[in-house]
Amino acid sequence: MQYRRRRSLLPATVGPLAIFSLLFASAVANAAQPAVPVIVSDVSAMAFEDRVEALGTLRANESVQITASVTETVSALHFDDGERVEAGQLLVEMTNAEEQARLKEARAREREAATRFRRVQSLAKQGTASQALLDERSREWQTARAQLVAIESQLSDRVIKAPFPGVIGLRNISVGALVEPGDRIATLDDDSILKLDLAVPSVYLATLKPGLPVTATTPAYGDRVFDGELSSIDSRVDPVTRSVIARVLLPNEDRLLKPGLLMQVTLRKNPRTALVIPEAALMPMGREQYVFVAEPSDSGHKASKRRVAIGTRRPGLVEVLTGLQKGEQVVTHGTLRVRPGQLIAIKAVDDGQQPIDVLLSATPGDSGK
Repeated sequence: MQYRRRRSLLPATVGPLAIFSLLFASAVANAAQPAVPVIVSDVSAMAFEDRVEALGTLRANESVQITASVTETVSALHFDDGERVEAGQLLVEMTNAEEQARLKEARAREREAATRFRRVQSLAKQGTASQALLDERSREWQTARAQLVAIESQLSDRVIKAPFPGVIGLRNISVGALVEPGDRIATLDDDSILKLDLAVPSVYLATLKPGLPVTATTPAYGDRVFDGELSSIDSRVDPVTRSVIARVLLPNEDRLLKPGLLMQVTLRKNPRTALVIPEAALMPMGREQYVFVAEPSDSGHKASKRRVAIGTRRPGLVEVLTGLQKGEQVVTHGTLRVRPGQLIAIKAVDDGQQPIDVLLSATPGDSGK
């Protein structure tokens, strides 16, 4: 097997003394360079969790449209727009004069049939009335009672009561209006707790469990955050979108949220303590991420380029899985002017409490990253 001699990058006439002179000159040149002013940030440990964001529309815990079951004229309304009502509270009365008259007649027939039955029953015990007559009077009494119950049911159809506590919406009718089955009189919503159904990608299915904490925001209330929890998960995954419906419950003690609001929801899962650095410290190179670490030296601090593995991101922050230790300092501003092994001058430490322009004002001539 033949081997080729590797060519030297230096001319053949350059001797060891010349090479030593070149290296010494390079070291002197590097030492003569002034330290680059930078801003650093500490590698800190903080509570971290994975977040899944989704959009959803609020629905009331219970919701119903108040409608009539018969065709009749409205005789009285016992609610106002936006009023809160209790379960069983009378809301609407419809004309029922004919049913009231038939009810009185049915009650009178039922009382008469009961009296006749008891009279024959007494005679039957004495042996002066036949069993056939007693059975006939019992049948008449049961028939009268059934007719009474039917008329009472017809009368109840002309009275509408609240099926559960909640808030009434805007009414759509007035007294004297003729309503038919299906006509919407108003809406009733139980807004003490609101439901929020979210389409979550099925890749998160293993981590979705009832009880997960949830935060939600809506443009209607700016930056206000509403806390809730994951209540239940649908039994099926959508074969088209490959997502599963997760139901979130949001308490609404202040009654600020209303059904129909669009909410941006963040599901929090896998809580842990993680090492965190600002995103500004990252230097992506292809698929890899690097940072400059400010390492102490005899002449101050030197920049050490180090590859890191990152995890979950937050706005302005990133989780570091490997490559850094708690307490180390990474360069966040000035990285474009820093080279590995170069001296750096730490002008400020970014702790997230001061705006970056204030920190930059303390480093004249530093144009940032």
